[in-house]
This record gives sequence, structure tokens and C-alpha cells, in this order.
Amino acid sequence: HKRILKEHLHSISFMDNMPNTALTSPVETVGSVKQFNITFRAGILNQTISEWATWKEKTVFDNTENPALSIQIDAGKLDAILYVLLHEATHVVDIVLNITPHADKTDSSVVQTAFTKNIWRLSNKPVAKFTDSLLETTRFRSGAAQPISSATAIYNALKKTPFPSLYGMAAWSEDIAELISIYHLTDKLHQPFVIYLKENDTVTAVFEPMQNKLVKRRLKQLRIFYD
Repeated sequence: HKRILKEHLHSISFMDNMPNTALTSPVETVGSVKQFNITFRAGILNQTISEWATWKEKTVFDNTENPALSIQIDAGKLDAILYVLLHEATHVVDIVLNITPHADKTDSSVVQTAFTKNIWRLSNKPVAKFTDSLLETTRFRSGAAQPISSATAIYNALKKTPFPSLYGMAAWSEDIAELISIYHLTDKLHQPFVIYLKENDTVTAVFEPMQNKLVKRRLKQLRIFYD
């Protein structure tokens, strides 16, 4: 990451009140070297990874009809910027190294890479084996928040896929960024990443993505980041 960012990261920006957490975008340059800007929502500078991740995961669900139900992520007390910077930097690394295919259109047929083969059919469509009708209704797939009463069923469905998070299902570019970020957080920085479903502050279900055997099988694809 450091090696590629030295050559390809043009700038970092912070913006108040961004609707999303961060955005990595190409910068027009005179030379042939690809350059990128990463813009962060400034508010994450005041959050821990746990606080930020919990906020983001809560946007997946609507608890209006069940206010006693809630989502909480325990991801330790490190600064949120560490996770988000790693996630966004991975987009740059991915584009430069073509870890995932980069087609002009989301419906384009492309040659699969080792990371996407047998996992993704198109850039934003998993293969049939990992396409679940319930997961397809979630915010990062359909854009709609689901009733929080369906959370347990949604995470149980996610456990049957190789995706590390619901956000990782948005597209193969988010899949690689989420997988490396959660893996690095837990394995290299020795922090937790556990999603708790609660009812009146009592834990009713737990989801720990790095304990999922289907997720673990993909970790060999991350060697490129550490060799």
C-alpha cells in the first residue's frame, strides 16, 4: 500500500457533512501515471472504528417498528481513520494492480481474476451460488433499509457466503477493500470485529466474519499485500 500510494496518491481531502464516509476518485494528470484523491468525511476523525462501523451498519436497518432491537459492532478503540484509510487505499492498489477486473461498464463481460473467480459473475453481481434473495434486498444491494427484525436472518444468510460484510457485497471492489481491512484489523492489529444483535441491550445473536470458513478460504488471495 505504501509503495503504491507514494506513486499514485495525489491528495487527501476532508469534507464536512459528506453523505458517505469517503470517496476515492481519479485525478486528471499530464503524465501516464494514474493519480487519485481520497476525500474523507471529517467527522470520522472524532470516531473510533467501533463507533463508525456501528453507525454505518445501523444504516442497513430500520428499527422504527422495533426500537428495542439494535446493532452494535465491537471493532476495538483504534481511530476510525485507520480503517477507512486502509479501505480507500485498497481501492487505489486494486486499480493499479488489477486485483479485481476493471471494466468500463458494470454489465461488461471481463476476464476474471483469481480474487473474483467463482465468487463474482459481474462487478456488482455475485455468482448464483452466493446470490441470496434476502441479501439482495439489503441496503448495499438494493439501496433500501430493511426492518431490523430481519437482521438475524440476514446475517445467517451472509454466513453462507464468502463475503466479509454486507458492504462487501456491493461490488467486487468493495469486497476486496472490506476483506483486507477486516483481516488486517483482526489478524495484524489484533482487534476484534464482531457484530452483535441486541434486544434491550441483551445480546441475541453474534456474527464474526473472520470465523466464517468461506471467508477464511479466501485469505490466500491477500498474500499479494504481505509478500
